[in-house]
Amino acid sequence: MPKGKPAGVRCIQLDELNRCMIFGKPERPPFCASLQPNIEMCGDTSEQAMIWLSQLEVLTKPN
Repeated sequence: MPKGKPAGVRCIQLDELNRCMIFGKPERPPFCASLQPNIEMCGDTSEQAMIWLSQLEVLTKPN
């Protein structure tokens, strides 16, 4: 996504199992590479992780 990923829009680089298809590749955006999974971010379920990521998108959305 050349101009970044808008909040609320699914990343085009995720496969059907929500795995990053460019993980470890140089074209992976620096922001994505800087995310370090931890219990706060991931929670206990995929649903909890998606809620956390959605909140992060809202909090970091440009004005």
